[in-house]
Amino acid sequence: MTPELLFEDDHLIAAYKPEGWLVHRSDIDKHEDRIVLQYLRDLVGAHLYPVHRLDKPTSGVIVFGKSGTAAAKLQAQLDSDASIKQYLAICRGYCPEQGVIDHPLPPVADFKHQRKRPKSDLPRQEAITHFRRLATVELPYCVDRYPSSRYSLVEVELKTGRRHQIRRHFKHLSHPLIGCPKYGKSTHNRFFAEELQCARLLLHAYRLSIQHPESSERLEIVAPPRGCLMTLIERFGWQLP
Repeated sequence: MTPELLFEDDHLIAAYKPEGWLVHRSDIDKHEDRIVLQYLRDLVGAHLYPVHRLDKPTSGVIVFGKSGTAAAKLQAQLDSDASIKQYLAICRGYCPEQGVIDHPLPPVADFKHQRKRPKSDLPRQEAITHFRRLATVELPYCVDRYPSSRYSLVEVELKTGRRHQIRRHFKHLSHPLIGCPKYGKSTHNRFFAEELQCARLLLHAYRLSIQHPESSERLEIVAPPRGCLMTLIERFGWQLP
């Protein structure tokens, strides 16, 4: 899949970011040539300014400003309660029906010089995640210790924007996301990849609600999942919110 426009005017664009694409070039993954920013610049024929980011394995709604001013206004919203950022995720087990994860997180160390610092030296930052369980499924497969395996579809709303926040918070909740090699569980990741043909992180930026940077009109941008994630949702008989 390639990025696709969801909204465009003179001030901003919103697009669908496929999993496996970087939002912009990064030293973390120097050899990746699937770059959303460059692709969309060529598509719309305009200079674009990053507003926020999605991790490489995450799909969903991404926004760019067409000017530095528009991007700054949008970024300020995304760093405050003026925006609503909702995700869909599939996690291991039957998670609670709803809740708030208020668990401070230290910064993620991406580079070797950062990893040399003891974790106890890293300052923890406020991190708050709201969630609501939408649906569950029990599959007749012995993936781990039990004769069957349970999973939940969860709607997640970020109140802060820490690196890998959703993945780290659901690990803290003991309901790790499927398809995450760093914070998930390899047996379940392998089961979804091999038996269910979905070898990706099951995390999707589903809905973004923001104010237009010029008109202040409320923009509701929704992008249903695609590919194998949507196939799983349909296979399990789950309904999207």
